[in-house]
Amino acid sequence: MRKNGVLYLIPTTLGESNPEDVLPVLVKKHIEHLRFYIAENEKTARRFIKKISPETKQATLQFSVLNKYTQAEEKNKFLNPCLSGEDIGLLSEAGCPAVADPGASIVKLAHEKDIKVVPLVGPSSIILALMSSGLNGQNFAFNGYLPIDRANKKKELKRLEKLSFQFNQAQLFIETPYRNNQLMEDICASLHDSTSVCVACDLTLPSEFIKTKPVSYWKKNSVDLHKKPTLFIIQKF
Repeated sequence: MRKNGVLYLIPTTLGESNPEDVLPVLVKKHIEHLRFYIAENEKTARRFIKKISPETKQATLQFSVLNKYTQAEEKNKFLNPCLSGEDIGLLSEAGCPAVADPGASIVKLAHEKDIKVVPLVGPSSIILALMSSGLNGQNFAFNGYLPIDRANKKKELKRLEKLSFQFNQAQLFIETPYRNNQLMEDICASLHDSTSVCVACDLTLPSEFIKTKPVSYWKKNSVDLHKKPTLFIIQKF
């Protein structure tokens, strides 16, 4: 009986940084032998592979595209190479696969099909933001995107603030980059002056910005986050 291949979870850079600065050598070694990939965008995935492993022959690579339009029956076929003994690499658009990322559904399928899953070390904006925030790294929750409707967003911010105080729990969330500045305005308008807010922007990039201050500080000191990948963390003590 043929042994199944391995599904490697391959981290990527969080922006236009040098892969050697943020990724271990082991990531490059695996990319050098992989020929099958699952990625959100084939073009950016090929660009990343070329950057980290210029010697890889692009014509030999095969991609399955995983995004919000991918149907369940398509996903079921993505792991067929593994079932035939070939290894597959699962790539995220930025950072670690399957965390705030559609790749989680593929990892779930791999477990169902008894395919070995191997996560490789790399940058996670969620963990890096939490590490550098000074807020509770023992008890925290990642909430993804907040509601788009502004009234609902403010209501959710107040709910998360209450949870952070009640359970001594840091609350993490993100926003579509072009709405970051509006989110900061809503944070300042909705939360108590003493609530701590960490803004972690452009992590691992030369323009990296990380600062944790109370709401009262942010009301007087604005920061331009427009179109910049940003993690927000709040905690009320």
